[in-house]
Amino acid sequence: MDARVKTLLQGRRERMSRVLGRPLPSPVSPESTTASRAATAHLLEDAEDLYWNELEWEHITAEEDTVGGPIVSLTFPGLLAFVRGLLLTETMPDALAPAEPRPDVVEDITRFLAGRIVELEEGLAGSEPEEPDRLRAELALTDGLIDHVLYVLYSLESEEIERLEGARAGG
Repeated sequence: MDARVKTLLQGRRERMSRVLGRPLPSPVSPESTTASRAATAHLLEDAEDLYWNELEWEHITAEEDTVGGPIVSLTFPGLLAFVRGLLLTETMPDALAPAEPRPDVVEDITRFLAGRIVELEEGLAGSEPEEPDRLRAELALTDGLIDHVLYVLYSLESEEIERLEGARAGG
């Protein structure tokens, strides 16, 4: 499964780079990985909890459901805000702690989401999957969520996001 996760993320980045017409920089630098493994694991666990809670809330309420399906940015507002917080480079002058960007944790989040896509695809490929409509909805949401996390990770401008979304909708 690790190879499929790696291939999925690599393909996603290559597609984004091709549509944007420029290379995407490596988001993780050596100085961004100075935190302990326990701190990193805790942050990833928090992100996973946000994913599961927001996904379940959407299943219960269908609040963000539209004709084209749920809107990713409205389905996962907490997780996307958490990702933006992990990437802060500046704080207010009166902040009690300096900004400590954690792109390494965001990378871990993308791997978690890619792993979910692989699991969902395998669930749908199984003979007589349980709740196929729910699995397809989760797959579509998680697939879109990876893109949104990458948009934040690479600090893409709204025009760039529109180009990527247009290319995605076009096939």
